[in-house]
Amino acid sequence: MREETKIKMLDIRFNAVKQEQLLEEVFRNIEEKKMSSIMFVNVDVAIKAEKDELLKQALNESEMVLADGMPIIWISKLFKTPLPEKISGSDFVPELCRMAAQKGKKLFLAGGGEGVAERAAENLLMKYPGIQISGCYSPPYGFENQPEEIEKMNAAIHSAGPDIVIVCLGCPKQERYVYENRDKYKAGISICAGATIDFLAGNVKRCPAWMSRYGLEWFYRFLQEPKRLFKRYFIDDIQILRMVLKYRPGKSQ
Repeated sequence: MREETKIKMLDIRFNAVKQEQLLEEVFRNIEEKKMSSIMFVNVDVAIKAEKDELLKQALNESEMVLADGMPIIWISKLFKTPLPEKISGSDFVPELCRMAAQKGKKLFLAGGGEGVAERAAENLLMKYPGIQISGCYSPPYGFENQPEEIEKMNAAIHSAGPDIVIVCLGCPKQERYVYENRDKYKAGISICAGATIDFLAGNVKRCPAWMSRYGLEWFYRFLQEPKRLFKRYFIDDIQILRMVLKYRPGKSQ
């Protein structure tokens, strides 16, 4: 992605692009054999990056970083550096899969619990006839602390030879994994897509479009998993207000 599309906000370098431009860039990079990564930043990811230097480094060295959530768009407008639109992994990946099927590009699905990647692959094969899924892999819990398990995952991706690998391990595991290993597994495009694999597998329902438009996707997800997400949305994510004050334009860092 061209450097002039980058906007620094909350100490993270975002790409000021629309989804259509992003898709064009992905397939152009595949044709030109340019290895690149795509990462999505919502409020939760931004807060984690503030405390995790490796995560922040992974984001800021990624070729494509997108605003995943209306709060990030609102902050960009507040900072007078408006990002053109919200691009979430759960919206982007299905469209990417549709185009990959048309263009004959191979995908690899990594992440999710046992059998989740395989169910996601089955659903994609039914929805997009002709799509090529070159492999699936679900690493064991705690794999990120086991070099031999990381090597197994790298080998599985590399041997499958995908054009695109969709990595759904949750933040910050997926961003760290891609940042530290993409030169080893050598897929063309690496996409950190979080819970997208659960949407593809049918384990979690997508938020209604009208709620997403009004920035209420977080509330929809909370209603689905209140015990798991209460702390994240009502305690942890409040810290974004402190970050807005810290990084507001004109304030010396």
